Amino acid sequence: MLGDVRLRGQTGVPAERRGSYPFIDFRPLNNTTHSGEIGTKKKVKRLLSFQRYFHASRLLRGIVPQAPLHLLDEDYLGQARHMLSKVGMWDFDIFLFDRLTNGNSLVTLLCHLFSTHGLIHHFKLDMVTLHRFLVMVQEDYHSQNPYHNAVHAADVTQAMHCYLKEPKLASFLTPLDIMLGLLAAAAHDVDHPGVNQPFLIKTNHHLANLYQNMSVLENHHWRSTIGMLRESRLLAHLPKEMTQDIEQQLGSLILATDINRQNEFLARLRTHLHNKDLRLEDGRDRHFMLQIALKCADICNPCRVWEMSKQWSERVCEEFYRQGDLEQKFELEISPLCNQQKDSIPSIQIGFMTYIVEPLFREWARFTGNSTLSENMLSHLAHNKAQWKSLLPKPHRGGSGGGGGPDLAGQGAEKEEQTGTRGDTP
Repeated sequence: MLGDVRLRGQTGVPAERRGSYPFIDFRPLNNTTHSGEIGTKKKVKRLLSFQRYFHASRLLRGIVPQAPLHLLDEDYLGQARHMLSKVGMWDFDIFLFDRLTNGNSLVTLLCHLFSTHGLIHHFKLDMVTLHRFLVMVQEDYHSQNPYHNAVHAADVTQAMHCYLKEPKLASFLTPLDIMLGLLAAAAHDVDHPGVNQPFLIKTNHHLANLYQNMSVLENHHWRSTIGMLRESRLLAHLPKEMTQDIEQQLGSLILATDINRQNEFLARLRTHLHNKDLRLEDGRDRHFMLQIALKCADICNPCRVWEMSKQWSERVCEEFYRQGDLEQKFELEISPLCNQQKDSIPSIQIGFMTYIVEPLFREWARFTGNSTLSENMLSHLAHNKAQWKSLLPKPHRGGSGGGGGPDLAGQGAEKEEQTGTRGDTP
């Protein structure tokens, strides 16, 4: 069965092969039994990625993409280069950058960051192979997803770059830490199907069975990333022990983005800060803070300037509503936050900000010593929350959290990273 094909390399970590998950076919979902169980007469082959099915390995096989990657007007190239000179600024406009790079924001950004951080020289990476790997990653994001697409990955990567520069963290980071942080940010949602884990579980999706309903999407993102690293041979020249360590640490970072583990990580961070026992000279403590940094980057959209934050919020809610429409079409229970008739964008966002974003970013600010960036983000967060409150339907304006409530935080948590912003992050 195609969907069951995985690779097991010399490290022993299973990796999913590009091309092994064809298009999700939702048609058989209508075949429900009288007991309400799904698909007993017909088993549904809801296997992820038609991206892979149609585009597997074409670059490695020497097939030239129909649209050249960088046939851009010199004026656009000049503007893109100018933007890259300010890539460490929090008001970096990833939407504009994506347009200026002809839809190649992730590849262009990562090539630049690998160069400026000295990673290409330090790890003796081949530039052509690096570019090929990054193209593979970018192409395995689904451009038809309103939110979980390559632009989101580029946005998270740019935020991660900003966090890696925080003085309280930067002086302790090794080149390996930086490379892991950037790679995990770039690939943390690769091949995301545009629906959340509960949807995959209740439709008995192949991936839910494969990963036993535990961090289903995050495991898929991680194993897919390993598959692409091996296929591209980007790290093939490094010692076996190092590549094994890189693969394991990438997994630990990407799995940390599971929103269902939010309280676990928040409690650990609070304990460390209360006890003042973080020792960033220790690799384990640095790795933990890289996990926290990636979690912040993943849900940082409410902390961006209003114009960009609002766009991300609308995008993630559109993705939620599309899932709700699918569930309604196939007579499934509509998931929390996915009912466009009941769940408004302002209420989703306010709940997400109140119960998910604010607690994490307050602790991040404590860690950074209330750095300029942290104060800037918290200021944007307060402003954006006020903006959404002003947009609430009048009957709900009096309620705290804008109709969100504690349940919204948990529900939004399930709606994957961004219950209302990045939610996967708006």
